[in-house]
Amino acid sequence: MELDIPRTALVITDPQVDFLSPDGVTWGVVGDSVKQHGTVDNIGRLFAAAKKADITVAISPHYYYPTDKGWKFEGGLEKLMHKIGMFDRKGPLDLDGFEKSGADFMPEYHDYIFDGKTIITSPHKVYGPEQNDLVLQLRKNHVDQVILAGMSANLCVESHLRELLEQGFEVAVVRDATAAAKLPEGDGYLAAITNFRYIANAVWSTDEAVERLAR
Repeated sequence: MELDIPRTALVITDPQVDFLSPDGVTWGVVGDSVKQHGTVDNIGRLFAAAKKADITVAISPHYYYPTDKGWKFEGGLEKLMHKIGMFDRKGPLDLDGFEKSGADFMPEYHDYIFDGKTIITSPHKVYGPEQNDLVLQLRKNHVDQVILAGMSANLCVESHLRELLEQGFEVAVVRDATAAAKLPEGDGYLAAITNFRYIANAVWSTDEAVERLAR
């Protein structure tokens, strides 16, 4: 995969406190993976490199509103996320209590995300971007190459990868700018890496992605 910078975007899924901070509600299962891969710092490096290269940057966040708690059926992880209050907000038009909450973006990313240029899409509700405006935003910016990173590897990142590929995008996943839960049933990061190598157009380290953006 050779980048054509004017056609390239950095897409980060769920760079939020609940996934990436010791204060987040999932830290007990994802924290070891986040620390092992240097995920927080590596996402920050990608933001910095993308801004320096002046490419499109898009965030695909995960939010739950009170009405989402009324779903009549859910998968196992959806039930857990609703139970522990993951990514909770008071409403789609209400930012009361958002700042420094689990749904907020990591504070070290605020300057990049709130610079007036970064696209913050409507939220994805399960794992993939099928229900938000990410693809529209990328198309409207003449983007067809994506550098993909964020949380978590075998859930939202992999789901975004699959949908973007189906939509005709060329996608490179940054393997050390993601992480996943480690559970008795298995390591979500290792599961994702296997699939990334099978289906992504490229799997890069943060060093490789930053170097390519600097060319």
